[in-house]
Amino acid sequence: MAKGETPNVNEDLGFGGRVVAESRKRFLNRDGSFNVERRGLSFFRSLNLYHLVLTVSWARFYLFFASAYFLVNLAFAFGYFLCGEGALEGSTARLPVERFEEGFFFSVQTLATIGYGRLSPHGHVVNILVAFEALFGLGGFALVTSLLFARFSRPEARLLFSEKAVVAPYRGITGLMFRIANARTSQLLQVEATVTLSRLQDVDGQHVRRFHELPLERRMVLFFPLHWVVVHPIDASSPLQGVDAEALARSDAEILVYLTAFDETFSQSVHARSSYKFHEVVMGARFADMFEKRDDGVPAIDLRRLSLIEPA
Repeated sequence: MAKGETPNVNEDLGFGGRVVAESRKRFLNRDGSFNVERRGLSFFRSLNLYHLVLTVSWARFYLFFASAYFLVNLAFAFGYFLCGEGALEGSTARLPVERFEEGFFFSVQTLATIGYGRLSPHGHVVNILVAFEALFGLGGFALVTSLLFARFSRPEARLLFSEKAVVAPYRGITGLMFRIANARTSQLLQVEATVTLSRLQDVDGQHVRRFHELPLERRMVLFFPLHWVVVHPIDASSPLQGVDAEALARSDAEILVYLTAFDETFSQSVHARSSYKFHEVVMGARFADMFEKRDDGVPAIDLRRLSLIEPA
């Protein structure tokens, strides 16, 4: 950029000029999350329970609802305990701890509308408590069912990225390459890639971060049944022309990757992100062959070799 020239406000990809100028860490983590931190909002103001239960891991999802289920039954058991000894007709408990235990399992039966018939509520107060718990149980299980459906029906791309990007010979020149593959059995269509180079450049004696979208040999593949080697040809017009590993390190280079595709199963668009920092770009190497020979002639690839590289 020439002296006095106004910088392009669209070059920071939405990170913001201050972040672009000051950050020395990678912008995108390998899992696609952004390497930024937001502060200043209280926990409850920034909390979105619906988003949380849709995005947490399955283990945490089940742990959360199992804990909530236990605590709700514990609270209602305490309520039945406070109603007195005659609150549950058919009770054989004598000790307070036995009454509480019996109230807990009666709550489990009421919440789930099981009703074995041995215990039944006796008195106005305990009947009101039972009615409230039955209503709470119907609403609670309906909520959990809807959340389970939302989690199962939410489309999510599970794309595998090669651990390294390489600069390898390509059609008489060289090319920046990385490999991707679909980790799911579902089919992805119209997979489109956008690759951007982020690096520091000297502008009027100052290090300024610039973003360059890298033209690709093929920006989109219509079908994606196996794997795809995304290639940026390093020709005379490429910002990587004449750049070696040392130059990438000096400029704190990062290759940002954004993928979008159409999931055939859900009939919806899905997205994936990742990046390669300068130390994850290998010069003078190429990807090893992933294809396997089969007697039946069906094309097959070994996904365990996705990141396998060899000297070019």
